[in-house]
Amino acid sequence: MPEQYVATDKRTGLEVAVTGEFPPHHDDRIRIARTCTLFTRLLATILDNTSESDRREQFVAIETQLELAEALIRGDLTEVQRLLQQTMERMGLGPEQLDEVARRILKEFGEDGPPDLSGLGDIRHDPPPPPPLDDAPPEPEDDRPLDDRL
Repeated sequence: MPEQYVATDKRTGLEVAVTGEFPPHHDDRIRIARTCTLFTRLLATILDNTSESDRREQFVAIETQLELAEALIRGDLTEVQRLLQQTMERMGLGPEQLDEVARRILKEFGEDGPPDLSGLGDIRHDPPPPPPLDDAPPEPEDDRPLDDRL
């Protein structure tokens, strides 16, 4: 028996329903609910735009991003590359401009590439270490109350 999740945008009342066979794991169901809620909010935000041309551009942009996400999840790097090139072209960046950006990056960082940032950890998974705590509180720059300084 198919199940259904319904998400409603509180601001606009827009409602989106997703029907299907959902995995039994609780975390999967939470992710389905959250994704549906975000998608509903996104659609409501776009539909709330009064400019028809802006709305169309926003829909095309989000469609491309969703296609890109789906291709990344499938691991289809050829499709990812095609979608990225298409997005860059829509932004007015053709192959010549992208080549120029690549040349500038190489010039800026030299032949050795960008600086080694490996000590910072993987920002997707490992937050950088907190700065060391200083035993002494910071010295105030000005003792006067904020209102007196303005």
